[in-house]
Amino acid sequence: MADYVIMTDSCCDLPAELAEELGVAVLPLRLELEGREYRNLLDGSEIGFQEFYVKVRDGAMPVTSAVNVGEFDAAMRPILKSGKDILCLCFSSALSTTYQSAVIAAREQEEEFPERKVRVVDSLCASMGQGLFVWLCAQERKKGKTLEELRAYAEETKGSICHWFTVDDLNHLKRGGRVSAAAALFGTMLSVKPVLHVDGQGRLIPMEKCRGRRASLLALVDHMEKTALDPARYPVFISHGDCREDADFVAEEVRRRLGVREVCINYVGPVIGSHTGAGVMTLFFVGRER
Repeated sequence: MADYVIMTDSCCDLPAELAEELGVAVLPLRLELEGREYRNLLDGSEIGFQEFYVKVRDGAMPVTSAVNVGEFDAAMRPILKSGKDILCLCFSSALSTTYQSAVIAAREQEEEFPERKVRVVDSLCASMGQGLFVWLCAQERKKGKTLEELRAYAEETKGSICHWFTVDDLNHLKRGGRVSAAAALFGTMLSVKPVLHVDGQGRLIPMEKCRGRRASLLALVDHMEKTALDPARYPVFISHGDCREDADFVAEEVRRRLGVREVCINYVGPVIGSHTGAGVMTLFFVGRER
């Protein structure tokens, strides 16, 4: 068995049971909500997913923070001290400073443990797109890839993790500067639902506008149909902002239209949900290109 640990952060939005099954070490990002700080834990034990989205729908305005250098140091040190190396797969550097913190911590830990290796990869992924990326890497680790082999695989593979999503409320994208105030106002009045993706540089990019929720959900599957690589071979990951019925609808569409066999559905965690709002719907898959 390869003698290293895969580490990631909680923006992967993996189900807690799956992360444990994969043997992945997960560091939580944080959010401040109504005067209290919470860790974004995969099991929702500090703030439940439904509880979080109820608060957001009621008008709460969360503020999020990345994993800092000290937190990475504290998580990496005991692993390295035990004689194992680390491959750290981080939330997109275009959306968070988590990756930069991991790089600094890795440098510090390698100075403290010169016989050990810490490799850090900028996933350029988000939410369960990052989760799918981590899952793929964990499968290769099981096959016996060395640390350096898996790092090379990760760098080669991350550009093929496709991210498509739509939001129900444009006002959260307005807060983040993704759409203008006027566009949010008129889009809401006209029931316009934007379809966005994460590009090859890990940035959030608006791609098209749909009239109505159902049209936006079908657009996610349309994009998958155009670019998916062997959809019957790879799993599809879907995350949602407390709208499970929409997630089930999209899952059924990808099964029916593309012959997908394995679908993993989970919540969009509260850190990413702070920026997308309730009702966000995402679709992640392996494609020929993003």
